[in-house]
Amino acid sequence: MTKADIVEEVSKQTGFTKVETDYILNTILDTIKKSLEKGDRIEIRGFGNFIVKHLAGKEARNPKTNEKIWVKERFVPKFKASKLLIDSVYKSQLRGF
Repeated sequence: MTKADIVEEVSKQTGFTKVETDYILNTILDTIKKSLEKGDRIEIRGFGNFIVKHLAGKEARNPKTNEKIWVKERFVPKFKASKLLIDSVYKSQLRGF
């Protein structure tokens, strides 16, 4: 499912126009992005959590040349699904088989 598909589906369900729905979705995504940039944790109950994880620098090797390289530290966004979401997906997948 793409962002355009989400906008279309939400637009059908809410009665908002696609332009309004797209604006709202962009605002939500931008708010999440800005919060993650500040290092904040975002919790959406029943859906999951967005966090920023710190990965320390480390020595690695290039598998092609076997040359040792240094990978600098980095911060990456992570998503952890809630138990409710996991259970819901699991149950719906069981019904599909």
